[in-house]
Amino acid sequence: MLIRRAAKGTFSANPRQAACETLLRIRKEGGFADRLIDIELSGGALSGPDRGLYAELVFGVLRHQGTLDHILQQLLEKPMVELDPQALVILRIGLYQLTCLDRIPESAAVNESVNLAKLITPGTSGLINAVLRNYLRRRDSITFPDIATNPATAIAARHSQPEWLVEQWLGQLGAAEARQLAEASSQQPPLTLRVNTLRSSRDELLREFEQQGIEATPCRFSPDGITVAGRHMISVLPGFDAGLFAVQDEASQLAGLMLGAEPGERAWDACSAPGGKCCHIAQQMDDRGELIATDISRSKLTLVQDNVRRLGITSVSTAVADLHQPDTFPDGFFDRILLDAPCSGLGVIRRNPEAKWRLFSGDITRLAAVQKTLLKNAAGRLKPGGTLLYSTCSTAEAENELVVEDFLSHHPEFVLENLNDLFPAWSELIAFYGMFRVWPHRHGMDGFFAARIKRVK
Repeated sequence: MLIRRAAKGTFSANPRQAACETLLRIRKEGGFADRLIDIELSGGALSGPDRGLYAELVFGVLRHQGTLDHILQQLLEKPMVELDPQALVILRIGLYQLTCLDRIPESAAVNESVNLAKLITPGTSGLINAVLRNYLRRRDSITFPDIATNPATAIAARHSQPEWLVEQWLGQLGAAEARQLAEASSQQPPLTLRVNTLRSSRDELLREFEQQGIEATPCRFSPDGITVAGRHMISVLPGFDAGLFAVQDEASQLAGLMLGAEPGERAWDACSAPGGKCCHIAQQMDDRGELIATDISRSKLTLVQDNVRRLGITSVSTAVADLHQPDTFPDGFFDRILLDAPCSGLGVIRRNPEAKWRLFSGDITRLAAVQKTLLKNAAGRLKPGGTLLYSTCSTAEAENELVVEDFLSHHPEFVLENLNDLFPAWSELIAFYGMFRVWPHRHGMDGFFAARIKRVK
């Protein structure tokens, strides 16, 4: 069954068909899975458990695509690149149900996949049926590479990560932790909220959730953070319309706190969209002072403005700005600057799993060059004695420590502040050299990096 989509095709009332169409759009057009899922769910064609199944299939296939393809290569008689793209997506959806979803009967997973093929790509329905039934017969004989002899290939296949990325993690962490990180990065992340302390407190919001039968607990490190159990539509959680909270991972919350902005200061969030950290900084400033949020994209700034309005913040103004230009603002204009630099997003691939299949190792080098330019241009706008926090949601040293080290080596008027001295309660999250480094497998947070730099003259 199909329901008319406003101006663009149709919404499907079949969760598997909707998932297939979304995955094909991501493959063909790019885009972010979470945004496409929101659009599909807002169409109203899916209801009840079908809504959850649809989202599970899209995210599940993207998170486990590498492992699914490793298995499929052993079941197909021809190379996977020769498959019809629609048939490949249907095979991934069917195999994901067979390998990861215990509550769906095997017969239903196979039959619904065949029916879907008959709807979308009829000539491949026989292939779909044969391959999935072949898996049921041969699943105990599926092989994986030996981690002792080829750790990168083995970890990539078992935990669905690009091999080049696993090699990077092996160099940073060693085999045992690289495997743990790969496994954590293919799992569903927790839902973490940041309480809007301008309108409520963490204890008050926790009580409201408890009264509504929603299981939630305080975050361990962030004084404003709450972790919510289960899956929820954010917009219907109690307090959303009243602006009592925002969705923000605990690592990102800590970065906002590490900037240390105070009431009455002039601060700049240089790459602000969608505005989570910006609004948190406004909370730290008690909504008193001047906080300018900029982004190169005018359309993305509307997300910042929407968040600011919903949370009732008045100290934030927005402006389009290209940080590649060194004269965005006058020299020495700000007390505090947050540069949450555009990055590979390797630390958040469990939230945006489509990203890991688009990236290549060469992208890290390209991004690092951009980040060096942005940091140089942003830092010049800092007052003597002012503080800049450089942060990314990447695990790559090339985008993090090496960017900061390169900047400091060319700009003696800036020094690195040791976060261990400033935030001793968070010492297990801060490396010995004084920079913030958290990992999904160690800390249960997004992979995140931050360094605090002070202008001394």
